[in-house]
Amino acid sequence: MRPGVRVIGIDDGPFERSHRGDVRVVGAIYQGSSRLEGILSAKVRRDGRNATDRLVQMIGASRFAPQLHYVMLDGIALAGFNVIDLPRLSAELELPAMVVCRTAPDLEAVHDALLDHVRGGAAKWKLVRRAGPVLPIEGLHCQLAGLGRDEAAALIRLTRRHGKLPEPIRTAHLVATGIETGASHGRA
Repeated sequence: MRPGVRVIGIDDGPFERSHRGDVRVVGAIYQGSSRLEGILSAKVRRDGRNATDRLVQMIGASRFAPQLHYVMLDGIALAGFNVIDLPRLSAELELPAMVVCRTAPDLEAVHDALLDHVRGGAAKWKLVRRAGPVLPIEGLHCQLAGLGRDEAAALIRLTRRHGKLPEPIRTAHLVATGIETGASHGRA
């Protein structure tokens, strides 16, 4: 994988458990792991259904879109349970996309939470399943659309600099947290 690859990493900002409404989402565009090239942001509805549309709009309308090669997401859902349709995101942006998690998700707990506590949970669960199996790759847990396991492993190695997470996701997390709370923190 060549070092000039451009990747956008996406994460949401923190929010109070009682919060209803929109949640800030940040995208950090990197060239490899060493050069931050830009920041994008949008808002998605807490536990809503607009995450995929908002990401397609945010990324597709940006000046960075023609230069991007990959999309990385910190988890399959943003703003609580606003589940991303990973294959559709990849297809509409015409970019490979991957979900990255530090630890293996407890899919049984996700299933139960969606079906028992979230409006439209059955449809959201279908999106989780549609994203494909969770694969252990380079010490992380990933779902893939438009790329294979070997390509995903090479991308993680290329974009990782400090710690376990790739820099685009780590930076998106830090920026989103800093915007929402006034100071970045957490396990970035």
